[in-house]
Amino acid sequence: MSKKLESHIEELGLVKIADPENEKPVYRREGLDGISTFEELDSKLGAELRRCRQAKDLNRADLATLVGLSEQVYGRYERSSSKMQVSRLIHLSEILGVSPLGLLFATAPHLWGKTREEADTRFRMMKLLEELPPETMSSIVKLLETVAVLQATSDEPLPST
Repeated sequence: MSKKLESHIEELGLVKIADPENEKPVYRREGLDGISTFEELDSKLGAELRRCRQAKDLNRADLATLVGLSEQVYGRYERSSSKMQVSRLIHLSEILGVSPLGLLFATAPHLWGKTREEADTRFRMMKLLEELPPETMSSIVKLLETVAVLQATSDEPLPST
């Protein structure tokens, strides 16, 4: 393994694990509750799809019709017995009127922060930004860019509230 790859692994805090679906070891980042198996991630995604579908008061047959699948095939996604392609996740997000990031957050919140509180805060901020009108969003982006520059040039972190 090259020094560059070792450095990348260390920088991200990746852990070498065995994947039952792969002959070779894989590297993963520890989640908030340890390292979830891919099966567990699929199960969490399926549960979140079900929750979103039910929140829209749609049954499986209705949703399957909207995505051009049979009810049985769509049901496999919710039961996590079939792997979902990214394009299908995007399509389901369109049909359910939800952000694909929301589906991913429910599945892997550790991608948003090192603690549950940090992850929740980042996700709440993202949700608030999604709902802003474009002109307000532009102003917020400029503000955040200014804060990032100030943070990068300061030796001390900016005060938190």
